Amino acid sequence: MASRFRGSAFNHIEEQKVGVLITNLGTPDAPTPSALRRYLKEFLSDPRVVEIPRLIWLLILHLIILRIRPAKSAKTYASVWTDQGSPLAFHTRDQADKLRQQLQAQHGDNLVVDYAMRYGNPSITSAITTLCDQGVRKLLVLPLYPQYSGSTTASTFDAVAKDFASRRWLPELRFVNHYNSHPDYINALVNSIRAHWGKHGRAQKLVLSYHGVPQFYLHKGDPYHCECLATTRLIIEALELGPEEYITTFQSRFGKAEWLKPYTDATLKELAANGTKSVQVICPGFAADCLETLEEIEEENREYFMEAGGERYEYIPALNSSDEHIQTLSNIVNTHIQGWTIQPTGSAERQQTLQARSEQAKRCPHNKPRA
Repeated sequence: MASRFRGSAFNHIEEQKVGVLITNLGTPDAPTPSALRRYLKEFLSDPRVVEIPRLIWLLILHLIILRIRPAKSAKTYASVWTDQGSPLAFHTRDQADKLRQQLQAQHGDNLVVDYAMRYGNPSITSAITTLCDQGVRKLLVLPLYPQYSGSTTASTFDAVAKDFASRRWLPELRFVNHYNSHPDYINALVNSIRAHWGKHGRAQKLVLSYHGVPQFYLHKGDPYHCECLATTRLIIEALELGPEEYITTFQSRFGKAEWLKPYTDATLKELAANGTKSVQVICPGFAADCLETLEEIEEENREYFMEAGGERYEYIPALNSSDEHIQTLSNIVNTHIQGWTIQPTGSAERQQTLQARSEQAKRCPHNKPRA
């Protein structure tokens, strides 16, 4: 009977590297109904994402949502699609490339960096396989969700655990839960706001819009809401804004259940109707620009505000692959890989290690020819 465990054979002489895997939510492969159907099926089938009775939800998903929503979502994705693919895809790829350059400049090529998506491609399993095939035996997973939520961060851990459950030789694992209050992350956001103010001036109101989750997640103990408010508080303290100069909101709600409030779209309409003429919106929970920032915030919510009487609306982009963001991610990685030995290429220590492994391999029965 074939084994359900997979993985390359053990080899004493193989280089043992440290791997860093950054992850984000995911994106369809193309802005087409068929690609959206595959993506939405995987995404909305995750019990971490939709916490209602399983059988009922699967009936709704397959009989209604997957028949109607893919065509509509495809048009929405097409509005932000580029020659490089979806914005989330190329921004995450750029983040991985720049983070790799930065970390290898510090540690050498025995530290490798890759990226994956929780849903869609490249998958977490494919990325872990690629890293293990390169000799990674110590793995740090960094989900690019600054604020922890069961529906995002924990779901990513589920995917890693599922992969590990079918892998014979497991790398040592470390996992970053959140970084919502990390000083470098806060400073990067504050500096991006100040840079925008330097070019465009300030607006009457700064809107800090986070992705929403159902209200009952909070009541069941999910810390996401509290971590969003903590991020806002630290940003506002650094900017020295008064209570009337900012507001925290939540966007992207789905379905009829009550989600975290106040809602971004309703708030923008209300602000304009009550005489606020100018707003600037930033999304501190998004590490990279994507459909929810570029289409929902920059386009759709702009229309809501302007049609309700607003006169000036500006979106402050996500940190994406800016130098300060990459430095922040590099600092987070370096904190979490402390204690893991990384031997640079060509170092005497590395050569001694390889020689010792070679001698060990000669004595290992595993490597001796069988009669």
